[in-house]
Amino acid sequence: MTEGRSRRPGPRIEEVARVAGVSKSTVSRVINGEKYVSERSRQAVHRAIALLGYSPSHAARTLAGSRANAIALVISEQGSRVLADPFFAQVLRGVHAELAGRHVQLLLMMNRPHDGEDQVAYLTGGHVDGALVVSLHGDDPLPRTLHETGLPIVVGGRPLAGGAVPFVDADNFNGALGAVRFLISLGREKIATIAGPLDMAVGMDRLSGWRCGLAEHGMAVELVVHSDFTPDSGALAMEELLRRAPDLDAVFVAADIMALGALRVLQESGRRIPDDVAVVGFDDSVLAATAVPPLTTVRQDVEGFGRTLTWRLLAELAGEEKLPQSMLLPTSLVRRASA
Repeated sequence: MTEGRSRRPGPRIEEVARVAGVSKSTVSRVINGEKYVSERSRQAVHRAIALLGYSPSHAARTLAGSRANAIALVISEQGSRVLADPFFAQVLRGVHAELAGRHVQLLLMMNRPHDGEDQVAYLTGGHVDGALVVSLHGDDPLPRTLHETGLPIVVGGRPLAGGAVPFVDADNFNGALGAVRFLISLGREKIATIAGPLDMAVGMDRLSGWRCGLAEHGMAVELVVHSDFTPDSGALAMEELLRRAPDLDAVFVAADIMALGALRVLQESGRRIPDDVAVVGFDDSVLAATAVPPLTTVRQDVEGFGRTLTWRLLAELAGEEKLPQSMLLPTSLVRRASA
């Protein structure tokens, strides 16, 4: 056997990734000097390269054409919730529209109980070039974990965990503030709110806008019931508000899908809408225009939100510099018959 045939082949990128404890895509970014790699991961890759004798020139050849040409849309909700809420369909429509003609495939992933580690392993295993993460709850470690591996990600909605992860969000605070100011301009004096979950920034920001609007006029801010973005939870919340304040004359509902349940309860209780109780929702989803009566609501361009998320991720993958760390999209009030 000749010396040339007995020589062991040089180490592969998979070995570098395994020794460093990171993904192949992270090794790629370190070798190519790209940003968005944590210092800990960068040092681990350099140590693995030195230990294995990995050749950067060999790496460049190995990595040529190593793109997966795919991104993931990760929705941190149960599948039944995703399929029932038109918000997610609009986000998906926007993502798909922005990918049109780019030869990039889209992988949709939804949460299942206890699948966090498997999800991270799959996303960092070279199957996708980056990820969009939507509908986070609490201090969800997924964005931070993916970011630390070097996988480019963009979060839909302000992450409560903070950190350096880029995100796109609607101007939820000012949207809610504008809704309350509008109700006050109509002469409403006892304005309640059906707020979103306390473990989501969207719920917190819309609640803060409601509180600010009332505080501007010295009005009480105790008529709050939290809900979870479903019609049934909106109905239960409305029942609770009516028990606490039968004379309320307006309600700001933090999502159109909850407003459907609130409208039903108000009508069943004999309240005339908007004569007795004015109702304002949030999203301007397809549900708003078809509600009975048609729902006055705060419009956010959900499809545009999906497009912007995707643009931000693709721009990073293309190596564009000086990209915004966060992007806040405008909202506006759409007046219909409920207020």
